[in-house]
Amino acid sequence: MISKQLFPILQCPTCRSRDLFITAEAVHCGSCATHYPFHAGYVDLMPRDAQYDYVSKYVTDEAELAAELDYRELAPPLLAAGVRDRTLRRLMHWLPGDVVLDNGCGTAKHAVWNAAHVRMMVGSDPATLFADAAVERITLAQADSRSLPFADNSFDKAFAIDILEHFPLPVIDQYLAETARVLRPGGRMLAFSNTREMSPIQPLINVSRRIGRLMVRAGVYDFEREARRKSDHVKALENWEDVLAAFQRAGLRPVKVIFWNSLFTTFVEHVLMKLGEAALGRKQHAGRGQPAAPHNGNNAQSADHGPQPAADGTAREIRARQRMRARLQTRGSVYYALMAVTLLMELDLWLFGWMRCGSYFILVEKQ
Repeated sequence: MISKQLFPILQCPTCRSRDLFITAEAVHCGSCATHYPFHAGYVDLMPRDAQYDYVSKYVTDEAELAAELDYRELAPPLLAAGVRDRTLRRLMHWLPGDVVLDNGCGTAKHAVWNAAHVRMMVGSDPATLFADAAVERITLAQADSRSLPFADNSFDKAFAIDILEHFPLPVIDQYLAETARVLRPGGRMLAFSNTREMSPIQPLINVSRRIGRLMVRAGVYDFEREARRKSDHVKALENWEDVLAAFQRAGLRPVKVIFWNSLFTTFVEHVLMKLGEAALGRKQHAGRGQPAAPHNGNNAQSADHGPQPAADGTAREIRARQRMRARLQTRGSVYYALMAVTLLMELDLWLFGWMRCGSYFILVEKQ
């Protein structure tokens, strides 16, 4: 779904002109004569002929990652994603008239979960691994965060969930500067990311990690999918001082900070959830659980070869998630059990959110 409300706030990402006109097939720039085509549910607003030193693996390896991300179908906001979403909603205080940017939206799950609370939710990402619900319900743009296709002061609010840890420092500066540019004065942004700092209660947290390692050695489960997902984490903002300095350079003033010391969360993610996935993910029928290709046909794998098969551990985890989603279609006992676990994980924020560590939520305001 591409809302017509998007068009008045667009600018050409190639030449930054606002001399644009819209046809049924594309957005056209009258200054540089670039055409930005509409696709099924999103518009391609990538800058043309841009040369970047850094390109995300989600762009370069999009077809390969599609086979292991299992991104098309969304579950309700539960577990770690649920904690992120509940905190996003609590800190952002959505208003019915808000125009909001999910900058680096990925599947756009958080945009989908919050779209009903605002006037327009825009998801922007250079990869097109968008969930089906996002394609249907929110406005999506394939765009690069270093050259956003939006005019100055276009958005009331913006957020970045699990984004900054992927970027080298120059890209972080460009990302934050562009986000600040498109925010209105007084507009707010929420970021969730992590540095290299350890928690003061790290020895307690590591107990769950040691249990997880014992389970891996015993062959009960593995963390290969998680390792793959985090394989490009740079963590160029190594400590909290680096985080504050980066937002200050972009003209974004800190309003509130909550740290995520993951005592309960680590037990859930390294033990409880992995045991559940191992049980649910047992192979039953060959050929089931193969994920669909990306929405962008240009980047998708060819029809001759089909999706590349996921490794055993990843395939098991995907099967478990698909079976769990099927049980969550109705809000029965499984849903409420997972919501209880989500609230347990959220206790980490309420009990230890004041205690400086690597993972953080930061709410900032454009000065």
